[in-house]
Amino acid sequence: MSVRKVIKYGEESLREPSKEVHKVSQKIKNLVQDLLDTMYKENGVGLAAPQIGENVRVFVIDVSTEKEPLNPRVFINPKIIKKSGACISHEGCLSFPEAFTDVKRYANVMIKALDTNGRSFVLEAKDGSLLARAIQHEFDHLDGILFIDHSINRFEADEVLKKTNLPPVQVEKLLDEPELTEAVNKLKEETIKNDTKD
Repeated sequence: MSVRKVIKYGEESLREPSKEVHKVSQKIKNLVQDLLDTMYKENGVGLAAPQIGENVRVFVIDVSTEKEPLNPRVFINPKIIKKSGACISHEGCLSFPEAFTDVKRYANVMIKALDTNGRSFVLEAKDGSLLARAIQHEFDHLDGILFIDHSINRFEADEVLKKTNLPPVQVEKLLDEPELTEAVNKLKEETIKNDTKD
């Protein structure tokens, strides 16, 4: 269909929760195609509808590598039905050009959504895979949550944002995730222990 403009961090619309899709209409199918066209043009792994100014619960992901054929996945009205484990994810976002920082994520997620034919499906992504992390990242966009809200070190994130001429972390939006924080801290301790053994 067409490549759309990606909304940048700082625009208030990125913070607005998205509305459910009532019917997988032609308009929604066109939106999905626009999301895919824009994601591929920008060399992204995922893109959510709010990032192109559409306030609906739709996102797309493709985690295929250069050596693999394209494998676009479409998620309409997604719900994360299970999450466990923890991992540290070094993430960026098409709405944050050139900005990358470490964030807390669940290692395993199970998601239920509709495809472009309006059929329900369930997908599981495990072991902190790129797919598991991308699902959480894009799902967050639908609730007005951004990857920097999961920052492991907000001061580090602020430095990165400053270097890329983006607004600072919105402290009031940082997520209180005690379980995830604890699990990530354990991960860090184990890494340090293993490093000292070598």
